[in-house]
Amino acid sequence: MAWLAAGEGYEITLEDGRVVARRVGGRQLKALPKALRDSPEVDRLRQLAEWLDRHAASCVAQVDAWMVSSLPVPTELIARVWPDEAWQAALRDMAVVGDDPDEVGFLRDVTGDGELKVVDLDGETVRLSPRTVTLPHPVLLPDLDDVRDFAADLGITQKVEQIHRATWTRPDGPDAGRPATATATATEIRDYAGGKFASRFGLAARATGLGYRVSGGYATCKVRDGGRSTEASVWIGEPYWDGESETGGLSWHDEDGRAVRLTEVGPVAWSEGMRMAAALYAGRTIEEGGDA
Repeated sequence: MAWLAAGEGYEITLEDGRVVARRVGGRQLKALPKALRDSPEVDRLRQLAEWLDRHAASCVAQVDAWMVSSLPVPTELIARVWPDEAWQAALRDMAVVGDDPDEVGFLRDVTGDGELKVVDLDGETVRLSPRTVTLPHPVLLPDLDDVRDFAADLGITQKVEQIHRATWTRPDGPDAGRPATATATATEIRDYAGGKFASRFGLAARATGLGYRVSGGYATCKVRDGGRSTEASVWIGEPYWDGESETGGLSWHDEDGRAVRLTEVGPVAWSEGMRMAAALYAGRTIEEGGDA
């Protein structure tokens, strides 16, 4: 952005999210002069920097929501927000799918006419102008390993975790290698149950720090999968319990709060639920020594 007059013969601007200064027409100073630290001009720029940080975070969160739910996004919308650097950073290099669900490409640019320029899996740059595109969840991508290898060859980096997102695929069959309790009517899985934490507060803090919602005794995440909303939940302990706590079972519920059978959980809801449970379990207290 441009240099702004700040009085005392100085000019200020934002650089990498911080306020920097220089003498009028001179070189940038290593530190902000004491005479400017409490000036209203500097304060306004700091507030602007904070707003830009919040805006960038909200763009990433929105793109992540589109991807997790595999929602169709109007191509026109992507074209309209593309000039915004924060939106560009969130959207660039995301894997997108147009009219043909088998044709995956990485979004690199948007033309002046509103067409999306993507690099397909043959390494060719093509233009897409469907009415909507989808930013698919990786568990829905065919040949995901090949997509990842191709992305590595291209040097693809994503602001929103998509192609390198940890995924879990629901095992086939009613038992699917689970314990005998995992029958066709089972509604809970305990792969990541029993992770011990020094306090319930610490476990809840880990859940919120990872971006999950804590409601009552559960850490939860909502996913729109196959046109329906499903909420995955992991028991983390009574809200006001101040002693040791541990992770409980993972289950899924529909929009009416009814438990969903494991055999009926959609692929994205399954993957995201298992991802949440695994992330919570990873922060557990690990015992050391001969009695561990």
